[in-house]
Amino acid sequence: MPLWTGCVGGALDEREFVQLLTEAGFVDASIEPTRVYQLEDLRAILAGAGLDADRVAREISGRLVSAFVRATKPAAAPLLRAATADDLPEIERLLTDAHLPVDGVADSLPTFVVAEHAGKLVGAAGLELCRTDALLRSVVVAPAWQSRGLGRALVSRAIAEAEARGLHALYLLTTTADDYFPAFGFERTTRDAVPPDVAATAEFQTACPASATVMRKTLGIARHRSE
Repeated sequence: MPLWTGCVGGALDEREFVQLLTEAGFVDASIEPTRVYQLEDLRAILAGAGLDADRVAREISGRLVSAFVRATKPAAAPLLRAATADDLPEIERLLTDAHLPVDGVADSLPTFVVAEHAGKLVGAAGLELCRTDALLRSVVVAPAWQSRGLGRALVSRAIAEAEARGLHALYLLTTTADDYFPAFGFERTTRDAVPPDVAATAEFQTACPASATVMRKTLGIARHRSE
């Protein structure tokens, strides 16, 4: 990866410096002081500068520092697109690496969305259509792209696709993310409340444990009818 180094000077406090880096698109900005300049240091630095070295040194003593400034400039965001048949091996690899089931992925591939970056798949999410409803499944993000908003983008794209198809509700099973999906409008439900077509999917039948949390999101058409 490229590494940029340099020297920066200026009369900014630490918070202002971090804010400017953030506004410029950097993330994880941090400042690690390596030396705090005291009175005698400053007198020596200011000598010959045409200033009242003693007065200025006293004013800024303990306030001038040398520091390591570290920040990361994120790569361009991955491209979200519809999956193709050629994507199946990479989708299954992502799921396997994340210990998620691959049963039924090939059959539902036409309703998968993938995230591609630099020619590689770094995320995926799928809909398994079940007549008027669907199962949201196989939401996965490569480790290097986690906690960067990609999972949210994939889920939002899948929800938008479900609504565009006029589906009534989305269901999902999760063993680890039941606190994540309520932000998208999902609510906990029971297996008994799941429509037969959804309950007949491989994820409900065999791929996910009986202890998995069942969640449901009512989509536009069904929601408007109930209002």
